[in-house]
Amino acid sequence: MAQARLLGNRYRLDSVVGRGGMGTVWRAFDVMLDREVAVKEVVLPPGLNDDERAVLYERTFREARASARLNHPGVVTVHDVVEESDRPWIVMELVLAPSLQDLLDRGPLEHRRVAEIGLQMLGALRHAHEKGILHRDVKPSNVLITDSGRVVLTDFGIAQVEGDATLTQTGLVMGSPAYIPPERAQGERAVPASDLWALGATMYAAVEGRSPYERPDAMASLQAALSEPVPPARNAGPLARVLDGLLAREPVNRMTASQAQPLLTQVATAPPPPVTGADDTVMDGPPRYYGTDEASETVLDPEELDPVTRRDPGPDGGHDRYPSQRGPAPEREERTLLETEWAPPPQQHPPTHQAQRHVPQTPPPWEQPQHFANWQQPPPPPVHDVRQAERRKTIMIIVIAVVLVVAAVLLGAFILRRKLHVDALGFAGTGHTATMAVMSLVLP
Repeated sequence: MAQARLLGNRYRLDSVVGRGGMGTVWRAFDVMLDREVAVKEVVLPPGLNDDERAVLYERTFREARASARLNHPGVVTVHDVVEESDRPWIVMELVLAPSLQDLLDRGPLEHRRVAEIGLQMLGALRHAHEKGILHRDVKPSNVLITDSGRVVLTDFGIAQVEGDATLTQTGLVMGSPAYIPPERAQGERAVPASDLWALGATMYAAVEGRSPYERPDAMASLQAALSEPVPPARNAGPLARVLDGLLAREPVNRMTASQAQPLLTQVATAPPPPVTGADDTVMDGPPRYYGTDEASETVLDPEELDPVTRRDPGPDGGHDRYPSQRGPAPEREERTLLETEWAPPPQQHPPTHQAQRHVPQTPPPWEQPQHFANWQQPPPPPVHDVRQAERRKTIMIIVIAVVLVVAAVLLGAFILRRKLHVDALGFAGTGHTATMAVMSLVLP
């Protein structure tokens, strides 16, 4: 028993720090260097064949290689990998801090605090992306926050390294369904923009108390990610612009890291709002579902799902998703999950007894057909000014055409008159010559 508690004759396992679907994290002690470390024990699910076991075994070493390539204060440092008891153990930096999920269990966070956390996470992701590494499982439970304010991104267990062969098994999608990007739910390959979507979903949960696609079970979360637009965050406040940009459904329309950084910096450095006695936080109607957000929960690929339907959000902005908890809901139009087109959500207005006003919508600046050179575009000229300018232009063209026609007619008349006068003179001269000839013949 004592021998099993000492890994590689060096690391002593003291206590369990946390457990997940893919392993257990131990608080351990390095007897050689006399320091505390964290050791992740990879627990393989039962019933795996040799090939599946080899895949998970290789994924563990991929996590160690990916994390060892990173040197950033926002990423946990990997020290060593030990093979013992027919399984790999990853030795890493011990960070004694609660996760962002632990903080969210107490309630949503203030906007400036969320912006500070998002900035540090964004810095860690940009560093990883520059090294060719994607995290692919960014979520609150994988974000540690120390007492000093340091934000650390953990668990690169399903990270994808550029150049490595993909290890995702057929029929499986790795990641947490409540925080999986739409393109990943559709079975597409992860890109850096996928991590940015998960970052936006994490900040969304920090202000709303739950992720945009949190549902009672993993399959419902996947269905929402496949077809439904992200419901507007009612507590976003100054973070609304960056959340809308990061949570765009199409990666090509998604806000980039360089565009999100100044927006987060602006919110993080803004002066604190005045203290009032009222709490302005809007609480979501549906209850949170704890226990559906494990780090390595695996679900079936979306292509194996049968076509299902959903109901459009009602006038409450899409938050009344559980009519059994709120009474009978009005009948709504049905749509299928094949509908994946996304447009910026319309501005939400409080429900009133008056007719809803039509609010013109303009696409956000990061979806404009430009290369983000200048997000502020000059407003188009008023329609009536354009019409008046067109009318004046038409009148001017007609006047010029009439003047030209009149000038052409006068010029033609002048030329014709001149020609007739010359012909008349020529005829008169010819007659005088003929008369003189006749007289010369008659007179001797």
